[in-house]
Amino acid sequence: MASISTKDPELPTPSSLDDDKARQILDGARRVFLAQGFDGASMNDIARAAGVSKGTIYFHFDSKEALFEALIRAERQQQVEQCWAIDEDSADIAGALTELGRSLLTMMMTPEIIAQVRTVIAVAAKFPRIGRAFYETGPKHGFGRLSAYFARQTEAGRLEAPEPDTAAIHFIQLCLGDIHKRLMFCPDDKISDAEVEHTVGAAVSVFMRAYGPRR
Repeated sequence: MASISTKDPELPTPSSLDDDKARQILDGARRVFLAQGFDGASMNDIARAAGVSKGTIYFHFDSKEALFEALIRAERQQQVEQCWAIDEDSADIAGALTELGRSLLTMMMTPEIIAQVRTVIAVAAKFPRIGRAFYETGPKHGFGRLSAYFARQTEAGRLEAPEPDTAAIHFIQLCLGDIHKRLMFCPDDKISDAEVEHTVGAAVSVFMRAYGPRR
């Protein structure tokens, strides 16, 4: 995968947002951005939603773009951690991947995630740093964790994934199938649990045929 530096000293990162006031601002910003989108949201709206002054917002974030990027970084890292439901010590690779795939797809189907992705896509061309923040802390971080897991399982003889980065991309894309796009572009507004189970089961089956150990 292409390497994109996550170091950006000019903007706040989640680790630097530990004080209560910054979290209060991010909570207000989340509500406003989800309701109005990036372009529709104003700093006045965010200040009212957060219960702070505009001056307080600018003390922590020097622009609306910086605030939105900080929100994206904080939320995407948290989302990846929440969906990382894999038992790394289990010898049942198919079972572990089924749990991970189910958790990943369920998260990606939530209205909040769909709204967030739509908002980022709408502004990424104008503000590439926002697009990079979303990619680095979401897909890239997830690919990295899964790649490391596949590398360990290959070393243990439970998988044959000599290119674990590629294997990670294959597995995640198999799990998402066309479900995420159908929700993103509105031909469907709800996906059944049965379809989620079928999609994840098929993804794991195809992946294990491609990357399972050769007997």
